[in-house]
Amino acid sequence: MQGRLSVWLVKHGLVHRSLGFDYQGIETLQIKPEDWHSIAVILYVYGYNYLRSQCAYDVAPGGLLASVYHLTRIEYGLDQPEEVCIKVFAPRSNPRIPSVFWVWKSADFQERESYDMLGISYENHPRLKRILMPESWIGWPLRKDYIAPNFYEIQDAH
Repeated sequence: MQGRLSVWLVKHGLVHRSLGFDYQGIETLQIKPEDWHSIAVILYVYGYNYLRSQCAYDVAPGGLLASVYHLTRIEYGLDQPEEVCIKVFAPRSNPRIPSVFWVWKSADFQERESYDMLGISYENHPRLKRILMPESWIGWPLRKDYIAPNFYEIQDAH
């Protein structure tokens, strides 16, 4: 089942995949990394002028990484602003996604956190560096296949 935004994107020839609706009825779309920047600009012009949140997660051990954007159309006088969830999947071996910092400035720290925890490189981000972990930290702590350095499990401690 396609939502209103998905129908609009199809009408204008913009490539995406509808992932249905979440439990709150918010439309969820999948966008390819190479199309994300241009579609982000189009969504901004279409009225999605507020990036509510950006986060990322590891889909499965050894699988894809996902960057998730929750966008909202803020307009004067609306009680229920229109929302959409965008998911951009990237391969674990070289997770590169265009940054939308230049579209929504609030993506700054959120994309940096996703980089720091999962290793997703946001292309054209002005300050893409670690934000939570020290610069010397090795690896990406929120990946499902991450092994903490110098971690020794206590076994048979009774």
